[in-house]
Amino acid sequence: MDFSSPEFWVGVGFVVFVVLAFRPIFRAVAGMLDTRAARIKAELDEATQLRDQAQQLLTEYQRKQREAMREAAGILAHAKDEAARLQAEAAANLEATLARREKMALDKIAQAEAQALKEVRNEAIDVAVAAAERVLAKAVDEQRQAALVDQAIGELPSKLH
Repeated sequence: MDFSSPEFWVGVGFVVFVVLAFRPIFRAVAGMLDTRAARIKAELDEATQLRDQAQQLLTEYQRKQREAMREAAGILAHAKDEAARLQAEAAANLEATLARREKMALDKIAQAEAQALKEVRNEAIDVAVAAAERVLAKAVDEQRQAALVDQAIGELPSKLH
């Protein structure tokens, strides 16, 4: 190596120039890379944070969905119980109504029977009285009739008191 040769010094100058010129460039490139790395790290941190928030929201929505399903099941069970209660109540009301109507029908039948018996008795009495009149009219003469009327008039004061 010849230190006196101009090529050597041009080479040394070139190396010094490159080192001195590229040092700020390397710093700038390193700074840009550091900035980019920091930005990427911030984006990754933000993505991690967003993922954690999304996971929390998913967990919260799943919990709310389970609660809603339990509540829906409770409402459904309550509705079934209420429907069964209403059905039993309606059946009891229907049975009571049918029993009342049956009693009313039986009462009407009993009244109709009593009325029919009364009418039959009255008719029987009328027939018996008419038959008795005919029999008495044939069997009893006028003199005997007058004696019976006089006797009935005589017994009247004792029967009225």
